[in-house]
Amino acid sequence: MTQKQLDESVAHLKTKGFDTPEIGIVLGTGLGQLVNEIENPIEAHYNHIPYFPLATVEFHTGKLIYGTIGTKKVVVMQGRFHLYEGYDFSDVTYPIRVMRQLGIDKLFVSNAAGAINLNFKKGDIMLIEDHINLQGGSPLAFKNVAEFGDRFVDMMEPYDIGMRKKIEKIAERESISLQKGVYASVVGPQLETKAEYRMLKIIGADAVGMSTVPEIIVANHLRLPVVAVSVLTDECDPDNLQPVNIQEIIEIAGNTEPKMIKLFKELLKEI
Repeated sequence: MTQKQLDESVAHLKTKGFDTPEIGIVLGTGLGQLVNEIENPIEAHYNHIPYFPLATVEFHTGKLIYGTIGTKKVVVMQGRFHLYEGYDFSDVTYPIRVMRQLGIDKLFVSNAAGAINLNFKKGDIMLIEDHINLQGGSPLAFKNVAEFGDRFVDMMEPYDIGMRKKIEKIAERESISLQKGVYASVVGPQLETKAEYRMLKIIGADAVGMSTVPEIIVANHLRLPVVAVSVLTDECDPDNLQPVNIQEIIEIAGNTEPKMIKLFKELLKEI
């Protein structure tokens, strides 16, 4: 990754009308319906944006969408990139750097995840308070990282406290049940074994997924305040484990998504 590549990506999007968005939003697996809330949308497919990776997962549509939600100018990633698709950390996080250079000053992230905490249930939403990186690497581990920000990034509070508190108040006001916890990010694409689920619980994870953490690390590198939520689509009880049903996971994500959309729309009004 070079600054020249970022400049070319941003210049292309500006020619399409991506004009100084305020908020970036990353939509996770099965969580694409927020785009229906965007007014006057302008779309840019990933395969038309210089130096963008291509989305390969069938339920990730692969485009950036610019427009307004309420009074805020937003740029939304409909479809994200994962290590399990064969990308590296630089590919996975490249869109975050592009959105930041376009002008966003806050980032919202969503994902679908499995519940490790057995007090959490399918269809719950979890506000991520902290994370555990089990992906075996870092998006900041490249030679010229200092050209883009500090090499050694403090991660004491990777998720913005102010936006987290606002989400909690919104959930209470809107009668949306909101869990809070720690998200563990693994490589995938295989699901976890029973022993791995037990390990995740022991080390303090409340939910597990295959995304988000690289984007959060880069957001902190860019001094970009970020908030993230997980839609919990399955229950990972090693003593009562059932074979995974990907279609059911997508269905649960879709059924829970309206609550996530409500949280994000109300948060947009308040920041």
